[in-house]
Amino acid sequence: MYFHGTDVRQHALTLLRGGARNADVARTLNVPTGTISYWKHVDRAKRGECPGRSIPKCPRCDGRDLNEEAYAYLLGLYLGDGHIVQNRSMRVPSLSITCDDSWPGLINACVDAMRAVLRGNSVSTVQRKGCQEVKIYSRHLFCLFPQHGPGKKHERPIVLQGWQQGIVDAFPWEFVRGLIHSDGCRITNWATRVVGGERKRYEYPRYFFTNASDDIRRLCTDTLDGLGVEWTHCTRRGDPYTVSVARRASVALMDAHVGPKY
Repeated sequence: MYFHGTDVRQHALTLLRGGARNADVARTLNVPTGTISYWKHVDRAKRGECPGRSIPKCPRCDGRDLNEEAYAYLLGLYLGDGHIVQNRSMRVPSLSITCDDSWPGLINACVDAMRAVLRGNSVSTVQRKGCQEVKIYSRHLFCLFPQHGPGKKHERPIVLQGWQQGIVDAFPWEFVRGLIHSDGCRITNWATRVVGGERKRYEYPRYFFTNASDDIRRLCTDTLDGLGVEWTHCTRRGDPYTVSVARRASVALMDAHVGPKY
């Protein structure tokens, strides 16, 4: 394979920028037409002149408007069941949220939130065993989710930056909804009680949020406190990682603003 020097490439670009055709430049410099076409494409891409292509702007880097309501929900999903990946084979990092097949409405809501937050980036769904992996690629994921880091989320500090906390304060229910839709659930508990000598069964709804990260649970409970939702910590299946909402008035608030997965 023959490698052309930088002087030849620069001469070609000078001719191309002057309006010369690819084939004419190729003949003049004795360079394959395909190589000339590639040089031209790379040069135009660097100058942002590729037709029909533009790099989506970032709310953090470029000051583009951010759909804060959708972001609050997506942030909750990410902290629960999301992860960002970039390895040596990937030029652009990807954000993946894992959604159970049982909740198609949740999958659609996740897709909508990604599209609203990262406008101009395509969203895909990948079928896994029993679940859908909702995925989006963007160079700006690290800007939007600075909590990303090596290792599992419960093994490193998770602290919101000031601008993120401001969004959570503005849209606390969307943040809680994202957390519940990712690592939570609404169930119907039951208990028995003897009344008038007869044992009766009582059923009542309850919300759970389970996460091994102390910091993420604290973000959840601090937000619930601000919303006037009463909660307690409880142990489920031997793990002390669960936040429970069982008081009738608090469950009613959660039903009005969060609701069960669907």
